[in-house]
Amino acid sequence: MKYFIILTILISVWAILIEPNILTVKRIAINDSELKGLKIVFASDFHIKPYEIYRLKRIIRAINKQNADIIILGGDYVNGHKKGSSMTIEEIAKQFSYLRADYGVYAVIGNHDGWQGKEEIIKELEKNKINVLFNSNKCFDKFCLAGVDDLQTGNPDINKALTGTKQPVILVTHTPDIMPDVPDSVNLTLAGHLHGGQIRLQQALITPSAYGKKYANGYLEDKGKKIYTTKGLGTSILPVRFNCLPEIAVISFY
Repeated sequence: MKYFIILTILISVWAILIEPNILTVKRIAINDSELKGLKIVFASDFHIKPYEIYRLKRIIRAINKQNADIIILGGDYVNGHKKGSSMTIEEIAKQFSYLRADYGVYAVIGNHDGWQGKEEIIKELEKNKINVLFNSNKCFDKFCLAGVDDLQTGNPDINKALTGTKQPVILVTHTPDIMPDVPDSVNLTLAGHLHGGQIRLQQALITPSAYGKKYANGYLEDKGKKIYTTKGLGTSILPVRFNCLPEIAVISFY
C-alpha cells in the first residue's frame, strides 16, 4: 500500500505539474509530389491561462526556430468557457504577432474561441497580422490553404472554403470530425481539438469525437484521404497530460 501511494503521488506530480509544461517538436514527413519542398508548422489548442505568459513566449520561440514556410494555428487560443479563466485575447494575439514565416501566419477558430466570442477573437488576431480563414481560403504560388469555422460553435462550410482553390490544397479545421465530408481533392487536412486524449496508455482513453479514437493518433491515411491531428499544446477540463506530450508539428513534404 505504501508503494502504491508513493507511485500515485509521483504520477500525479508528473501528470499535473511536469508533462503539461513540456514542449516537444513532432516532425512528420509526408510523400506528396505536389507539395514537395513545403515546410509547415502547425500548432493548436493553446488554452493559455492568465498566468502563462512564459509558456506562450516559449511556444512562440519554438515555432519561429523551425523556419517554416508557413505557420498554421488550429484554434482554441483562449482557455475555458469564460474570459476570467484565460489570458486576454489581446495579449495572446500580441504575442502571436511575433511569429514569422515567408508565407505568413494563418489561423482557424476553435470551440473555446467560439464560446468566448469569435468575432472579438478574429478581430484581435487580424489586428496583429494573423490571417483568419473563416470558411475561406488563400492561394499562393504553389498551393492553396483553406480553413473552416468550428463545428461545435459554428458552421464549417467546406464547399465555400474551397471555392476558387486549385490543387494542391491544404484544409485546416479545428476538429477532425468533418473528415467524412472533406473531398478527395484535398491533399492534407490539419486538425486539433482532441488533445491526443490528454491521458494515454497504449492509446487515448477518451476523445471528444463522434468517431471515437479514430483521429486521435496523429497522421492517418483513410481511404485515400490524409489528415494530421495534433496532440496540441494545452489542457482542457482536466489540467493533466499523461503519456501525451504537448507538441508543435513540423510537417515537411517530399
